[in-house]
Amino acid sequence: MALSARLEIRQGQGLVITPQLQQAIKLLQLSNLELEAFVDAELERNPLLQRDERDAEPDAEAPVEAAGDVSTDRMDDAGARAELDTAHDEASPGERVTGDAEHDMGAADAGASVDWSKASRGGGSFDGDPEGLEGVLTRDKTLNEHLHDQLSASGLKGAEAAAASVLIDAVDEGGYLRAELAELADRLGCGEDLLERVLAVLQGFEPVGVCARDLQECLTIQLKDRNRFDPAMASLLENLPLLARRDMAALKRACAVDDEDIKEMVAELRALTPRPGAAFGGEPVQAVVPDVYVREGLGGLWHVELNSETLPRLLVDQRYHARVSASARTDQEKTFVSDCAAQASWLVKSLDQRAKTILKVSSEIVRQQDAFLAYGVEHLRPLNLKTVADAIGMHESTVSRVTSNKYLATPRGVLEMKFFFTSAIQATEGGEAHSAESVRHKIRQLIDAEASERDVHSDDAIVDILKEAGVDIARRTVAKYREAMRIPSSVERRRRLKETA
Repeated sequence: MALSARLEIRQGQGLVITPQLQQAIKLLQLSNLELEAFVDAELERNPLLQRDERDAEPDAEAPVEAAGDVSTDRMDDAGARAELDTAHDEASPGERVTGDAEHDMGAADAGASVDWSKASRGGGSFDGDPEGLEGVLTRDKTLNEHLHDQLSASGLKGAEAAAASVLIDAVDEGGYLRAELAELADRLGCGEDLLERVLAVLQGFEPVGVCARDLQECLTIQLKDRNRFDPAMASLLENLPLLARRDMAALKRACAVDDEDIKEMVAELRALTPRPGAAFGGEPVQAVVPDVYVREGLGGLWHVELNSETLPRLLVDQRYHARVSASARTDQEKTFVSDCAAQASWLVKSLDQRAKTILKVSSEIVRQQDAFLAYGVEHLRPLNLKTVADAIGMHESTVSRVTSNKYLATPRGVLEMKFFFTSAIQATEGGEAHSAESVRHKIRQLIDAEASERDVHSDDAIVDILKEAGVDIARRTVAKYREAMRIPSSVERRRRLKETA
């Protein structure tokens, strides 16, 4: 068969992921803190972008109410959709609509739309805030700094001081030494006996119990400091697994003490600190800032609106763009200006579309979980990404990105969007399925109601109670949920209640 070259034309369809589309997809899954950092980087890189420092004027009218009547157990889907559509059609561009947004990702802009990129955001300026600068510059001393301060006054010199500094750097936030002495000795080129001597000095530092290698050593140091370390207490520390299981009979035999002595010894252990370094400052904790506010309105309706504090306010400086374009001489300069303008415009549009998409998904979540908002976790319905995606006409992966690292401020607290998506557990007689979260809540309620050892429910007993309540669940599922909530077994709970009786 002879080989020959020929030219053909074929027509086909394909999806090309452009850099701009990749950026839009990336913006969807960023949290508000990550988005702020991304925008700061873009402001440094792109000279045509600038923050809109104008004060945002609040809307005179209230947000449109469109989440359905929550007075009934389940919303009428057709009626709710009609309400949402009516609210969306009648709302002016200045109103915050809780219905469908106009476009999905990548759709062309059509008609008037809310410029979410120009909404107000929290300022980080110190102007007018005399305590702002002080709050930034002052912070709690960390455990590492506290130990190094004591090292300076310890009198250790030369190799011992250097070894002590390395050991301190290996101490975690809880106060435990997380390094093997043999490893450190090999790395530092010194003897292990030197590290043992230095470690003994460090274990005398404040807080008492710091630089221990495990829990037993930490508690031993604290007991010795209180002059309460004796052979019986040493035996108790060697049998901490028995104490964790509350096997008091085995502990009494191991320590050779009676009931009264073992109770006193356990009480002394409970007065100690298992994490001596926890009292010191660590990395600053970032408070969760909700992306969406959900508030109850009149007539059982719900207001759903974006938190404008988390939305960057960006503008494309058209005047500066015109000046720079006019002064550009070389092709390289013209290309740079053109690219900056295109990227700036795309970023503003992407932020606008991101806000619309978040609002659209949040509104559907509120519509689906209105009973939970009104009555509590027992009324949380089973929900998955596909249900929301089909309802709002988006792809499931888009909904997944939107719900990542996003939070809703509701009357039930600030909740992550993922919280509202739970698996379904079937009802016993073919009724409406129960959400896994509501079943976990029922299990916790049953266990919290146990007042004495006679009231303790085994996993099988919990299964029977739930089946009577219409929940078709297996014993292993109850055990899995109980362990996930860190609730001990019925044997352990019965033993604890017996001790406190």
